[in-house]
Amino acid sequence: MSALSPRSRWGLRSVALFYLAALLIVPVGMIFYRTFEHGLSQPIDAVTSPDGLHAFWLTIVCVGIAVPLNTFFGVLTALVLVRQKFRGKALLNAAIDLPFAISPVVIGLALFLVYAPRDSWVGGWLMDNGIQVIFSVPGMVLATIFVSLPFVVREVMPVLQEIGTDQEEAAKTLGASPVQTFWKVTLPAIRWGLAYGVVLATARALGEFGAVSVVSGKISGSGATQTLPLYVQKQFENFNLAGAYAAAIVLAILAVAVLLSMNLLQRRSRGDSAEEGEGVPPTPTVFVPQPIQKEA
Repeated sequence: MSALSPRSRWGLRSVALFYLAALLIVPVGMIFYRTFEHGLSQPIDAVTSPDGLHAFWLTIVCVGIAVPLNTFFGVLTALVLVRQKFRGKALLNAAIDLPFAISPVVIGLALFLVYAPRDSWVGGWLMDNGIQVIFSVPGMVLATIFVSLPFVVREVMPVLQEIGTDQEEAAKTLGASPVQTFWKVTLPAIRWGLAYGVVLATARALGEFGAVSVVSGKISGSGATQTLPLYVQKQFENFNLAGAYAAAIVLAILAVAVLLSMNLLQRRSRGDSAEEGEGVPPTPTVFVPQPIQKEA
């Protein structure tokens, strides 16, 4: 392929920059402008109001529960899919991608049908035992777990496939237990893929709206079930633009923090690989699984 002329290169760069500016930079910049257009008092009052603080901490709670659970079970699932052979492996591998394929609103509706206290056996039994799932924090956590489930699995799987089993088998030969082998051999080898998957899952959980909106009921006041994205919508519907913009700024700041974390992880992983003499690895991306042949 022939090299592009300087004019063509500048033209491609200009098109890319214009596309990014039109879709990302300008809209986000307008949010910052509208937020502080009339000073700092209104945005600060909106964010620090009881409803605003509750929405912020409820978002942190949902993320703080969903991400560690998805990290633990994501690593376990990746190990099962890569290291073991069993019937139904292809089905399990495909099921991991359901949150990518199904609309979050459909996910929320499915959870509602399963855990609604009046319309399902499971929800009714839980309600009789004092556990309310729908229109409460447990339902919101379940929705957050569901939508952010695939990221750790899909980031860890290709790393496990790449490193193989030679080091793990050597550790077992030297007398290491399965737990020691995981902590001393497997986990250090997958640490950057794992960390990148955690960051992606965190970003997805922070911005979740559709599924959480269905199962939360968007209750305000006492016993509020509004995360920050739901709080933004509520303030916008009530024509409190200062509150909506201020909450959106908080979400934007959290998103920028996640983005910086991703860039830091990429640099750290490149630096470690260079020190080990392995060269610079490709930038981690969401893994697209290849078809797994069914075992006879």
